[in-house]
Order: sequence, then C-alpha cells, then structure tokens
Amino acid sequence: MSVRDDKAAELLVQLAAQYIAREAGRSTLITPTRADIGRDRKNVTIYVSVFPTDESEHALQFLTRHKDLFREYLKKASRLSILPYIKFELDYGERNRQRLDELSNEAGPIPEEDATPQT
Repeated sequence: MSVRDDKAAELLVQLAAQYIAREAGRSTLITPTRADIGRDRKNVTIYVSVFPTDESEHALQFLTRHKDLFREYLKKASRLSILPYIKFELDYGERNRQRLDELSNEAGPIPEEDATPQT
C-alpha cells in the first residue's frame, strides 16, 4: 500500500468511528479497527470489533443498513478524490488476539527455569 492509501485508510477508520459513535445505540460497543482499500480505490472494507460479542450479527446488520448513509457522511466529511463503496466486516483477527490474551493470562507466567533455552 502507498502512503496515500495508508492515510486514506486511517481517515476512513476515524470517520467510521465518528459516524458509529453518533448513530449506533449505546448497548453495543462497535469499534472500527482497520480499513482495506482495493487496488482501484473504489472499494473499501472496514473491519470492526463488537462488544459484547454475542451482538456481532446485530451490529453487522446495523452497519450494512447504514452503509449508504455512511457514504453520504463521507461525501460531506472527507475530501477523497474517489468516493469508495463501503463494506463492513467483523475483525476476527482482533477477536482471536483477545482470546490468545485470555489463554495466556489463564496459563500464568513461565517459571524461571523453563524460560532459559537448553543447549
């Protein structure tokens, strides 16, 4: 990705966060984590994490219903040369990272004698 694409992705995540904070209900926390811009810059996938996780499908349905309204918000709030088509998806990478953190916390610290490599 070019520097221009990186900046555009950061801007899209920031604007998505602002839009979601304004439009979404307060019972579910929806956080945009990253944006992937297509090669032609006409399509963007914005990945989100949802808490509580059992509300993920409802949050995704909400975002899918609001994607055209979000696109209108982008038209007003950004100066992107090409207004992309938006697709929202759940960020399973973030969910997997959180699960790994939980498992490592449950396992506890590595004992000192096991921490040094054996030669």
